Amino acid sequence: MEELAKSVSELRFALDTFYLLMSGVLVMWMTAGFAMLEAGLVRAKNTTEILTKNILLYTIACVMYLLIGYNIMYVDNGAGGWLPSFGTLIGTQAEDASHSLESDFFFQVVFVATATSIVSGAVAERMKLWSFLLFCVVMTGVIYPVEGYWTWGGGFLKEAGFSDFAGSGIVHLAGAAAALAAVLILGARRGKYGKNGEIYPIPGSNLPLATLGTLILWMGWFGFNGGSQLMLSDAANATAIGAVFVNTNAAAATGALGALLVTKLTWGKADLTMVLNGALAGLVAITADPASPSPLFASLIGVLAGVLVVYAIVCFDKVKIDDPVGALSVHGVCGFFGLMVVPFSNEATTFGAQLLGAAVIFGWVFLASLLVWTVLKATLGVRVSEEEEMMGVDMHECGVDAYPEFVTVKASH
Repeated sequence: MEELAKSVSELRFALDTFYLLMSGVLVMWMTAGFAMLEAGLVRAKNTTEILTKNILLYTIACVMYLLIGYNIMYVDNGAGGWLPSFGTLIGTQAEDASHSLESDFFFQVVFVATATSIVSGAVAERMKLWSFLLFCVVMTGVIYPVEGYWTWGGGFLKEAGFSDFAGSGIVHLAGAAAALAAVLILGARRGKYGKNGEIYPIPGSNLPLATLGTLILWMGWFGFNGGSQLMLSDAANATAIGAVFVNTNAAAATGALGALLVTKLTWGKADLTMVLNGALAGLVAITADPASPSPLFASLIGVLAGVLVVYAIVCFDKVKIDDPVGALSVHGVCGFFGLMVVPFSNEATTFGAQLLGAAVIFGWVFLASLLVWTVLKATLGVRVSEEEEMMGVDMHECGVDAYPEFVTVKASH
C-alpha cells in the first residue's frame, strides 16, 4: 500500500507539473499575440521596431526574472510584509510541493513578459528602442516582482483580503500603470491631435495581423487563467479548471459583442479594432476571478467590459493621451473593473480590499515607472526626433523595413 500511495503521489506531482508547464507554453504564445496585434495596429513604417520590442522584452523578462525577479517575489519572504527579500535565483523546492519549482518559475516568468508587453503598444511609433529596453530591465527585475510579492507572494495585500486570481490587477493594471507613466512623459504622436482639440485617426497597417494577434491572445488566455488554478490532479481542481475555461471564453465572446453593439449604435459601423479590443477587455476583466461566477455572470462581465473599453478609448483621446493600440483602456480601465466586480460572485472578498489592492498596485507601478522614465528622459532621451518619427522608426532603430517591396513600390508612384 505504501508503494501504491507513493506511485499515486508521484503521478499527481507529474500531472500537475506538466499541466503548469503546458499552461505556461500557452501564455508564452501570447507574446506572439501581442506582437501581431501591435504590428497590425501601427503604421507600416514602424512595424519592424514594434516586433523587435516584443521579442526582446520577452528575452529580458526571462533573464531578469531568473536572476532576481522570482527571488524578490517568492523566496524567503515573510507573510504579510511590505518589503520582499532581495536575493538571486529561484531558491529550492519545498518538500511538500505539488509541482516542480522549475515549472512554477516558468509559469510565473511568462506573466512578467505579458505585463511588460502592455507597455510596448502604448508607446508605439515614437519611443527610442534602447530606452524602452532599459525600462524593461527594471520593470521585470524589480517593479513587477515587488507588487507581485504583495499578493501572490504572501505580502500585505494578501493578508488584507485582496483577491486577484490570475492578474487583472497584478499583471494587467500594473502594465497599464507603467504604460500611462510612459505616455505622459512621451507625449502624443505627431499629427494625432490638432491645436483646437481635433482628433485625427491614424489607421493601423494590417488588420488581418491585428485579428490574428487577438485570436492568439484569446487562445493563450486559457493557459493564463486555467493554469492559475495550479493543480489538475483531483476532481475539485479539474472541475474548477473547466469552469475557468468556460467563463474565460464567455467573457471574451460577449466583450466583442458589447463593443460591436456600441460602435454600431454610436457610429453606425462595425469597427473591427473596437471589436478586437472588446474581446480583450472581456478577457482582462474576467481574469480577476474566472472561477467563481456562473457562465451567465461571466458573460455579463464580458459585455460590460466590451462597452466600457470603447468609451475609455474615446475618453483617453479626448484628453489627448495617445495610445495607438488601446492598451490603457483594455488593460488599465478593464483591469480595474475586473477587480471591482469580484465581490459580486466571490463572497470571500470585499470591495474595500479590492480597492486597496488596485490603488496600491497602480500607485506603486505608476510612481516607480514615472521615476525610471524621467531618469531615462534626462539621460538617453525617450523620444525619437521629429524627422525619425516622420520617416518611421524602422530604418532608424532597426535598419530594416517590414514591407520593403510595398514601401518601394509606393514611393515610386
